[in-house]
Amino acid sequence: MTPSNEIFARLDGASRVWAVAAIHGEANRLRALHEQLLPRLLTGDRVVYLGNFLGRGPEITATIDELLIARAKILCVPGMEPRDIAYLRGAQEEMWDKMLQIQFAPNPREVLEWMYGQGVGATLEAYGGDPEIGRRYARDGAVALTQWTMGLRDGMRNHPGHTVLMGELKRAAIALDLGLVLVNAGVDRNLELSEQRDAFWWGGDNFAADDAPFLEFNLVVRGFDPAHRGKAIGNHLATVDGGCGWGGTLNAACIGANSDFVDWIEI
Repeated sequence: MTPSNEIFARLDGASRVWAVAAIHGEANRLRALHEQLLPRLLTGDRVVYLGNFLGRGPEITATIDELLIARAKILCVPGMEPRDIAYLRGAQEEMWDKMLQIQFAPNPREVLEWMYGQGVGATLEAYGGDPEIGRRYARDGAVALTQWTMGLRDGMRNHPGHTVLMGELKRAAIALDLGLVLVNAGVDRNLELSEQRDAFWWGGDNFAADDAPFLEFNLVVRGFDPAHRGKAIGNHLATVDGGCGWGGTLNAACIGANSDFVDWIEI
C-alpha cells in the first residue's frame, strides 16, 4: 500500500519527472546543471533532488543557496506549484541531523568519529564548526556538546532558508501516474514503503541485485551509489549518480510516460 503522509513527496499528475543526483557540495556543477535544466522544464514537469546535497564538497552553503535560487526560478514555470519540487533526505543530511543532536548519543565520541569518516566534516566546517572542538566537547560530556550543537544551529540560521529547506526533506518521492518511486540510495524489497526508514539512504549496497518491479512501481530511481559504479539504467532499477563529489559528473535524468528516460544532463 502506497503511503500518503507528509514524509513522502507525492508527485501526482506529473507528465515527467526530473531527477537530480547526489551533489555533495559541488555548487558550481549544480549552477551549470540548472543552466541547462531550467530552459527544458515544461508544464507538468516535477523536479526531485535525490539527497546528499551536503557533505564532502567545498561549497556546502553555496549549494543550498543555489537550490533555493533555482526553486524560485522553477516556480516561474506555468502551472508549477511548491509541492512539485521535492528534496529527499540522503545519508549526508541524515548524519547532519544526527550531528545536531550528538549530545543525546550514548557514545558520542565514537559516533562523531564515524560521521567524520563519512564526510560530514565538510558540512560541519561550512556552518562554522571545528571538528577538533567537537572531539574536545565530546570528551567533556553532554552539557558541552549541547552548547556546541546550539552554535551549529545558529550557524545554519545565519544562512537564510537553509534551516527551512532541511526541514522539508522527504524520505522518497512517488509518481504513481508514471509508475515511479525515487529514493536516495536504495530500498529493502522485504518492506513496504512506510517501513523502509533508513533503508532509503543506507540500503544501497544490494540495490541492483534484483532488477524486478518493486511493489506497485515499474521503476525505482536512486541518486547515489555508495559503490561509485556510475549511472546504470536497467529494466526496473536506475542509478543516475555520476559520482559528483568523488571526481565524477553531476547528472539529471528526465523520466516520462512508461518510465522511459526521455532526456539527460551531465555536467
